[in-house]
Amino acid sequence: MTDLNHDNLTTADEADFDNRDLARAGSLVVRMARSDVECVEAQKLRYEIFFEEMGARPTADVAASRIDTDSFDPICDHLLALDESRPEGHRVVGTYRLLRQEIAEAHQGFYSVHEFDLEPMIARAGPNHRFLEFGRSCVHRDYRSNPIMQLLWRGIANYLAHHGITMMFGCASLAGTDPDSMALPLTFLAQKFRAPEGWRVPAVAQRYINMNRLPEGSYDERAALRALAPLVKGYLRLGCWIGDGAVVDEPFGTTDVFILLPVINLPERYASHFLGEGKEKLARVQF
Repeated sequence: MTDLNHDNLTTADEADFDNRDLARAGSLVVRMARSDVECVEAQKLRYEIFFEEMGARPTADVAASRIDTDSFDPICDHLLALDESRPEGHRVVGTYRLLRQEIAEAHQGFYSVHEFDLEPMIARAGPNHRFLEFGRSCVHRDYRSNPIMQLLWRGIANYLAHHGITMMFGCASLAGTDPDSMALPLTFLAQKFRAPEGWRVPAVAQRYINMNRLPEGSYDERAALRALAPLVKGYLRLGCWIGDGAVVDEPFGTTDVFILLPVINLPERYASHFLGEGKEKLARVQF
C-alpha cells in the first residue's frame, strides 16, 4: 500500500488558510470560523435547528444558554456558511464541525465512539490514511437548497486538500427513535450502500440496531430514497459507504447510521479542482 507523505503545516500556513474564502456565490461565502464570536453564532444556529426545530431534548445548561455546545467544540474546526447581506451577528446560515485524526488522538478521541466501534477501521488504515470526522451539520431553514450544500462541500474539499485527508466519517441521522417505522430507509441503506468488508464499522454492541429489516427486493427503492433526509441523500451522491447497524439517540430523537466517505469516491466536480494532483496520489491507495 502507498504511504502518503503529509507535510507539517506551519502556523503561517494555518493562518492563511483560516483567513481564506473557500467558496463564494453572491453574498454567500464559506470559510473557517475566525473567532469565538463566530463559533458561538454557529452554536446558536445548531440550538435553533436541533432543539427548537427538530425537538431534541437539551440539558438544563444548554436550555438556559440556548447554545448547542459540548466538550468537543474547543478542539474542532468550524466550517461556516455566511450570508454577508444579513446583519452582523446573524450571518451564519450553515455549519459543519470538523475533527482531524491527529487532534482527536491528542485529546479525547472521536465523538462517534459513543455509538460506533472505530478501532478496527483505524487500525486497518494504518499510516496510509488520514481521517476526518464531520458532524453537527445544519443549515438555516431559509437556505436549504442545493447551492448552499454545494458551497459547503466545496469548502470541505478545500479543507481535505489542505490537510491531506483521505477518509471522512461521521453519523447521519434519521428522524425518530422507532427502527421498525424506519424499516424501509434503514434496509435500503444496509443493502445498497454497505461498506466493503474490513471498512464496515459496526455500532457498539450494547446499542446495536439491525438495519437489514426487509427481504431484498421486497420494497420500492425510490420510496426508500424519498424517505431519507436531504443530507443523507447528499452523502450517497458523494459516494459514501454505510456501516453495520444503527444506534438510537434518544436525547436527539434520532436513529443514527455510520457514514464512511473515502475522498477518492468524491465526484470529479468536487474533487478535481481542489485536490488536483493530490487526487491522483490518493487513487494509488488501496482500499
